[in-house]
Amino acid sequence: MGPSGSLQAPPTSAPCPPPLPTQGQPLTVGDCAVFGECPQQMPRSSEAGYCCLSRDSNMPNSRDAQQQGADVGTTQDNSQTSSLIDGRTLSKESPSHGLALSAPEKASPPSDAAEDALWTTRADGRVRLRLEPLCTQLPYTVHRMFYEALDKYGDLSALGFKCKNKWERISYYQYYLIARKVAKGFLKLGLERAHSVAILGFNSPEWFFSAVGTVFAGGIVTGIYTTSSPEACQYIAHDCRANVVVVDTQKQLEKILKIWKDLPHLKAVVIYKEPPPKKMANVYTMEELIELGQEVPEEALDAIIDTQQPNQCCVLVYTSGTTGNPKGVMLSQDNITWTARYGSQAGDIQPAEVQQEVVVSYLPLSHIAAQIYDLWTGIQWGAQVCFADPDALKGSLVNTLREVEPTSHMGVPRVWEKIMERIQEVAAQSGFIRRKMLLWAMSVTLEQNLTCPSNDLKPFTSRLADYLVLARVRQALGFAKCQKNFYGAAPMTAETQRFFLGLNIRLYAGYGLSESTGPHFMSSPYNYRLYSSGRVVPGCRVKLVNQDADGIGEICLWGRTIFMGYLNMEDKTCEAIDSEGWLHTGDMGRLDADGFLYITGRLKELIITAGGENVPPVPIEEAVKTELPIISSAMLIGDQRKFLSMLLTLKCTLDPETSEPTDNLTEQAVEFCQRVGSRASTVSEIVGQRDEAVYQAIQEGIQRVNANAAARPYHIQKWAILKRDFSISGGELGPTMKLKRLTVLEKYKDIIDSFYQEHKQ
Repeated sequence: MGPSGSLQAPPTSAPCPPPLPTQGQPLTVGDCAVFGECPQQMPRSSEAGYCCLSRDSNMPNSRDAQQQGADVGTTQDNSQTSSLIDGRTLSKESPSHGLALSAPEKASPPSDAAEDALWTTRADGRVRLRLEPLCTQLPYTVHRMFYEALDKYGDLSALGFKCKNKWERISYYQYYLIARKVAKGFLKLGLERAHSVAILGFNSPEWFFSAVGTVFAGGIVTGIYTTSSPEACQYIAHDCRANVVVVDTQKQLEKILKIWKDLPHLKAVVIYKEPPPKKMANVYTMEELIELGQEVPEEALDAIIDTQQPNQCCVLVYTSGTTGNPKGVMLSQDNITWTARYGSQAGDIQPAEVQQEVVVSYLPLSHIAAQIYDLWTGIQWGAQVCFADPDALKGSLVNTLREVEPTSHMGVPRVWEKIMERIQEVAAQSGFIRRKMLLWAMSVTLEQNLTCPSNDLKPFTSRLADYLVLARVRQALGFAKCQKNFYGAAPMTAETQRFFLGLNIRLYAGYGLSESTGPHFMSSPYNYRLYSSGRVVPGCRVKLVNQDADGIGEICLWGRTIFMGYLNMEDKTCEAIDSEGWLHTGDMGRLDADGFLYITGRLKELIITAGGENVPPVPIEEAVKTELPIISSAMLIGDQRKFLSMLLTLKCTLDPETSEPTDNLTEQAVEFCQRVGSRASTVSEIVGQRDEAVYQAIQEGIQRVNANAAARPYHIQKWAILKRDFSISGGELGPTMKLKRLTVLEKYKDIIDSFYQEHKQ
C-alpha cells in the first residue's frame, strides 16, 4: 500500500513503465541479427577459466559492436587466450554442466508477517516492497537480472581494461562465469549469509567480479573509499560484519592488517593488483581465491542463489556523514534491479539491442552514483564499461576518454569544473585567431541553445561554428560520440552549465541520495530544463512539505528506489522514513508547473541569523563565484550570527602527482588579476601581501552581489581569502567533492570568530 498523502503538498508522480518481460520470452529477429543464432538454453554454471579474454589492441565502440555481431567478445572457439588481469595465459574450457533456468528466483512478493514493515535495520531482515497501482513490475533478484542479460548480451564485450598499452575485454558470458567462481571462493573462505565482503580498491574488473560474486553467494557488497584511514576502514568493516575484505594494493592491505585484531568477523583478505609482500595466513590472491572455490560444487552455489529474495539486502553504501559515524544504507536486490532498469531508462540509457552504451568507470564505486551507473546499469542493458587508470582524476582521464570515446559519461560537478578550467587555460595560451574563433563559436552556440533549446534544425551559423570549432574541441576531450553527459552528487554552478552549453554539451542532472539508490529524478535529451534536476523517474513519487511562499519545501520521496533502512540504527532510520513511508531527504527545492525539480539547498545548511532570517547559502555562494571568476570556493557563514560573512578560495592549479592545490593561480585567475591591474601569479602573493587591486576587485564584486540581494539581511558584510583551496586531503571536501561545511567551520574557526569580534569592538 502507498502512503495516504495527507501532508501539505500533494504528491507528484509519473506512470510506471511497462512490466518486465517474463523469463523465457523469445528474442526478436533483431536480437538474433546482432547476437548470432538464438540460444535455446543458457548454462547456469561452468568450469570456464578465470580470465578468458578475446585480445584486441583496439577497443571497439558501440557502432562496431553492432556490425561485428557474434565476433564481438566471442567465446566460441577453444583457443588459448591471454589474461592481462592476472598476468597468466589460461585456456577456455567448455562448460561442465548446464542447467535450464525456466523460472529463476520466483518473483512473487513474500507474505511473511515479519515483512509487513517498509524498513528494517537488520542485515538479514526483509521489507515489504513498495508494490502499488503506480508501480506494479514484479521484483526480481540481481542474479536473475544478470542471467537474463546473458540471453541477449552474452557475447558482447562487458568490461574493458588496459594493460601494457593495449585494451583487453571480457564478454558478458565470461563475466558471469568469473563472478560465479569468485562467489564460490568467498563461500569457501567462510562468507556467511547477510555478512559482507568489503571492497577497498580502485575501479577494476576485479571490483565488479567481487561485487557480483558477493551477491551470488548471499553476502552484502560494501564499498570502502580508497582514501579512508585505517580507523574509518575498521568502523565500516566491523559495522557490516565483513567476513572478507578485498583490496587492490599492498598499501590498502597494510590498513587492514593494522586493524584486523579489532574485526571479530573477518576471516580472510583477498588482494588482486599486487601480490602480498610475503606469505601470510588467511591472505589470498584472486587466483588463489578462485582455486579454493573449485572445491565448492556448482549445485551448492545454485542452491544459495535459488533462496534469494528481492526484498533482502545485497548492497551497503556508507554515507560520508559530516557528523558522527557514517551510516550504512541498506539496499535490497529490488532497489538495485528496479533502479538499474527504470532509473537508467529515465536517463535515456539504451539497451545494447539498440546501441551498446560505452562508459568510462572512474568515480568511486563505494558511492551509489558510480555503482548504480557503472556496475548494475551496465549489466541491465549490456553496456561496455571501460576502466580508467587509478590516476584518472590527476589528469589521465582525458586520455582514456579519447581512446574509448564513450557514448554516455557521468562526472561530479568538480570534475566538469576542472575540465572547464583546463579548456580555459589552453584557450588563454592559444594564438589570437584561434582564441577568438573559440569565443565566437561558443557565443553563437550558447545563444542558440538558450533561445531554442529543443530546436533540432540549427541556424547556419550554429552549424558552422560546431563544424569548424566545437566538434574538434569535443573530439579532443574524448566526447566526439558522447550523446549523454550526466552530473550529480553536488550542486553545479550556472557558469559551468553555460560554459558546456557553449560547447554544445548539455549536462543532464540527476537527483537522489544513497537512500534512494541514486537517481529518483533524471534529465535526458528528451527531458531537460537548464538548471533543473530533471523530473521524477516514472513509477516514483515526490512531494514537498512545509512549503514557503515561494513554493520551496523539503523534498520527500517514495518508490521502489527507497532504501531498506540504516544498518543497526533504528533511531536514524525513523528520522529518515516517516510513519507513512516517505523518505525525508533534508534537501530543499521547488517543482515547476511541468514537474521539473530545482534544488535550493540543504535543510541543515539553512542559515538562521540571530535576527531570525532564513538564508539558503548556495544561491549566494553561486552568485559570488559567477561574479568573480577568480573564486574557486565560497562558503557563506552566519548561523546564529548578527550578519553574513564568507570564506573564499582562489582558483589554483593542482599538483599532477598528488592532485593537491598548489600556490600557482590558474590562467583564468591570472587573467582576472591582469584585468584589475595586478601582476600576481600565486595565491601567496595575493593573500600574503594583501594585493590591493585584487582585494578591491573582490570587494566590488561582493557589493554587486549584495545589490541584487532580496533584502539587507542577505548582504555579505565580511569576507576573507584563505591561503589554500579546499581539497579532500584538507578535509573540506568529501570523496565526491561535496563541501563539508561543519569541517570548514571548525578548521577556520579563528578566522570566522575574528569577523564577529571586530564587529563587537
